[in-house]
This record gives sequence, C-alpha cells and structure tokens, in this order.
Amino acid sequence: MPLWLKALISAIVVALITATNVSCAEDQRMTQDTDSQELIILMSPKKGDTYYADMAEEILRFQLVFAQQIAAHDRVLVLTDQKNYSYFADSLGEQRVLISPQDDIWARDFSPSNTTDPVMFRYTAAGQGGGGIGQVDADSVQAVFESFVTTAGLRFAKSALLNDGGNFVDDYAGNVIISTKFLADNRLTENKARKLLLAMTGINNVAFIEADEQGGLQHADGVVAFIDENLLAINSYPDDPDYMKQLKSDLKRGLPNIKIFELITPYDDSGIYDERFGSACGIYTNMLVTKNRIYLPQFGIKEDVIALQQIRAMTKKQVIPVQSGTVCQMGGGVRCMSAQFHGIASEQLLRVVGKPANGQE
Repeated sequence: MPLWLKALISAIVVALITATNVSCAEDQRMTQDTDSQELIILMSPKKGDTYYADMAEEILRFQLVFAQQIAAHDRVLVLTDQKNYSYFADSLGEQRVLISPQDDIWARDFSPSNTTDPVMFRYTAAGQGGGGIGQVDADSVQAVFESFVTTAGLRFAKSALLNDGGNFVDDYAGNVIISTKFLADNRLTENKARKLLLAMTGINNVAFIEADEQGGLQHADGVVAFIDENLLAINSYPDDPDYMKQLKSDLKRGLPNIKIFELITPYDDSGIYDERFGSACGIYTNMLVTKNRIYLPQFGIKEDVIALQQIRAMTKKQVIPVQSGTVCQMGGGVRCMSAQFHGIASEQLLRVVGKPANGQE
C-alpha cells in the first residue's frame, strides 16, 4: 500500500475517533446539565382575570422575582398572555417566556406529579372551589395545560384517579406522601389506594397522612417536605401533640426508612384571600425542592432566619430563600406555583419557545 494512502487512512481514522469522542463528551455534558438543572414553569394570571384582580400586581411581581432567582440556578419558563408578555420578557429574556395563557396560576396542582416518572392525575374540584361546577372548571384548566404539553410533543402517563399535585410529595427515590383526601376523593380504602399507586412507575412506598386542616385543599405539601431521599421536614405542632404523634406514626408506617425532623412553623391565618383555600403564611414546608437545590419560602418575619438555618443544617443542597409574604395569604407560593420537569421532558418543553403555542401567533 502506498505511503500516501496509509497516511490518508490513518488521518481519517484519527478524525473519526476524535469526532466520536467530542460527540460523546457533548452528549455527556448535555446529560449532566439536564440532570443538574430542572425546568420550573410558572403561569401568570391573565390580564383581566376577575378572581385574581385584587392580587394581580402582587402575583406578577412575585413571579418575576421568583423566575429571576430560578434562572440563576435552574431553568425557568413563564407561560403568559400577550398583554403580560413584555413584563416578563423584558427582564427574563424572550427565551424564558412563552405566550401560552393558562387558566390558573397554581401550576403544581394540574401538572404531572412525580418528577422522575411523571403521571398526570385528574385535577380535583377542590382546587377550583369544589362541587360539580368546580370539577368542570378543574377539567378545563387541566385540558388547557395538557394542550400546551402536547404542543411540545410530550405524552405523560395519565391516571383517572383524582389528586392535586400539591397532594403528592416525593423524594426522587420512590417515596411518596399523600393526604387521606385522596382516599375520600376516589372512594378507596388505604390498602386499595396503596396497591394502585404502587403499580405506577417510580413509586415504591406510600404514606397516607391526615391533613392538618378540615375541608379545603388538604394538601400534603402544606404539612411535609422531602429535603432529600428518606429525609423529611414536617411542620411543628406544639399546640396539637396528638396530631403530631399520629402524623409521625402514619409516616413511619408507610415509609419505614424515613428520618423526620420538625421545622419551625409560625403559621399565620390572618388576611386570608379566599376562605376556601386557607393560608400558606408561615409554612416553610411549602418549599420547592429539586435534586440539587431548595427554594425556601420566606415571609418577612424573624422565624425566616431560623427556618433557613434548620434546612441548611440538614442538607448539602443549595438553599435559596424566596420572599413569599405577598402571596402566601392566597394559600400557596413557592411550590404551589411551580410545575416541575426533569431530564428530557424539560428539553422538549423548552423547544417550543419562539414558536406559536395553542394557536397564538
């Protein structure tokens, strides 16, 4: 074989190996980036929405600041309408905002649960005020969001079981906590409900707890929060030791390897926006937890520093304080307003930015 041909073949082989290595390295970096950064989706109130009219400015300000904090650490996408688009895009950049108006701001409840193995439960009537009309409204709200997801080319597992995302607290490792409202809504015994949930991908253990409120949403994320795998923060209940005892017992019965610590809870139910939904003021368990970070609500009170210290002492995750005092009287905040996506799903959802969504140009 001529020397020039050997040299050519050798050069081609080296080029192919180099290209393959670069490609593999890029794939690895993309996988690592996708794994370390989650996509958090916020949904702004629509201009002129009568229900949120009195709080619209406070909600928009909170969402903008929260989105800016997320953007510094994870990925964020704000779904909004044409009239509010510039409010977000001017500060966040057009790549983080999409005109795809949604019918409610509490994104957690009608989006998929279980970040690593998403499943979309049927959104319950309670989130829209309850009753038959509430269920019609809930189905409509979820359908609008599902249309957006479909636009992005995503398909999630769906369940006809009724549950809100706020009533599904997990630790990325298959441990799940749900309040007993799930049993009542679906007319199930605990054993039957556990069997149905364990049959779903990514669920290994389930604990059912009594909510700390009667009526209303009865969400588990107002009572507990996983800080890490098998590591759980719960509200403190100094005035209700019987409830605390039962709560810990129910948690340990469903999650045998769980470690529990109590988090300071200066609950404040003054100034509630809507009596049907209560307050989230002073409830630090309503935090947004990702694989690497915790977005911890703060309320402008002295206990904020204590809660921050408690969480930081329990985890190596980065803890980011988020001022939520202007919206907590509506019954939610950091976690409740966040739809949460991980891995390939987040990549696909971000690809729709810059394209028409839901028929809007």
